[in-house]
Amino acid sequence: MPRSACGGARNDKANMNDDLMQKIVALCKRRGFIYPGSEIYGGLGGTWDYGPLGVELKNNIKRQWWKDVVQLREDMVGIDSAIMLNPKVWEASGHVEAFTDPLVECKVCHARFRADHTRETLEHEKSHDGKVEWTQPQKFNLLVKAYLGVLEDKQSEIYLRGEITQGVHVNFKNVLDSTRVKIPFGIAQVGKSFRNEITPGNFTFRSREFEQMEIQYYIDPKGKEDQKWFEYWKKQRMDWYLSLGIKKENLRFRDHEEKERAHYAKAATDIEYNSPFGWSEFEGIHHRGDWDLSRHEQYSGQDMKYRDPDTGEEYLPWVIETSGGVDRAALFLLVDAYSEEGGRTILKLHQKLAPYKVAVFPLLANKPKLVGLAKKIYQDLKQDFISAWDDRGNIGGRYASQDEIGTPFCVTVDFQSLEDEMVTVRDRDSAKQERVKIVDLKSYLHGKID
Repeated sequence: MPRSACGGARNDKANMNDDLMQKIVALCKRRGFIYPGSEIYGGLGGTWDYGPLGVELKNNIKRQWWKDVVQLREDMVGIDSAIMLNPKVWEASGHVEAFTDPLVECKVCHARFRADHTRETLEHEKSHDGKVEWTQPQKFNLLVKAYLGVLEDKQSEIYLRGEITQGVHVNFKNVLDSTRVKIPFGIAQVGKSFRNEITPGNFTFRSREFEQMEIQYYIDPKGKEDQKWFEYWKKQRMDWYLSLGIKKENLRFRDHEEKERAHYAKAATDIEYNSPFGWSEFEGIHHRGDWDLSRHEQYSGQDMKYRDPDTGEEYLPWVIETSGGVDRAALFLLVDAYSEEGGRTILKLHQKLAPYKVAVFPLLANKPKLVGLAKKIYQDLKQDFISAWDDRGNIGGRYASQDEIGTPFCVTVDFQSLEDEMVTVRDRDSAKQERVKIVDLKSYLHGKID
């Protein structure tokens, strides 16, 4: 019977899931989505570099998120806070004291695991036929330390931010003073965070450097509408992932049990994805109460209260937070879009997210008139869409290559194009072809993609 890397028996479904992940990882490197970080030097665990296609996918995810949660809403503004914050920020937020994971070490091989990740420790015990002795759990702080200062012996110890949340809260009053926002309103942010993860793994799912997309939504605690807003944001975030084409059966809510929640959290729910390595956290929706603003008021000595412009009443708002990972979104979107049909691999990415929106081919690369017209069309389309040019090999191979990276439309210039000024547009998912006038090509594609 097949065995896992830890030696445990595997069932057919687990083997199929492992096979899928291997295909995703191989595709990501081969086609320029994701590379191991610092690979030529042996790598650095828990870090990843995004290649030419990967950076386009990530940018498209962030761009669509920003459009939907900031651009199209009247109750949301955005910021971009610093990665390096005054160390007192992390004292106020509780990270210095409580941002820890319980660490255990195998006395046989000295491998280290998070004590609360029972699945991983059980798999490790199987790989050693149960003959494992664990050390007592030790607290392990996840904040990544850094040092600032010109002189080495006089440097100050700081932390790279462990979450982007606090950069929003410390700017709460700045946003109030410089804009016309009124409660209820939100502040959105996209940015990098860093965690000293004990066991990074499952490709980009758990990394030491990662990017987050967060909303901190401020509400009036007296209105008794906190549960309404909590449920509202649950639905908003689930609907957003569904709008990007993720299969409904692969998404679910999972409410945190009381013992899982932070002591200040009034409610917490995860959106989970049915990944090859099990149901896994995609995005969290949290009712944080007034924890953040009250702590920053206490530690900074600054008044963090909101003054109602209509009544003059002052209070500390409550916060409903939505926190998603860009890297996890990219990974799960790739997994969800991956398909093998009729001997071809297809990434059925939503048109808005696909790295290339359109690829342009001359039917034959050795015919100057075809190449010239195709190049002209390609240069024109590039003004509106991230576009690919391909004149290698035969037309079938070019289609297959673009299917594999998720390009939704391919435009072929053939000999008939020289006569009727029309091109053949092929749809990725259906493989159907349609003749479109060159003069109408942009509007045709905008109608399919926008």
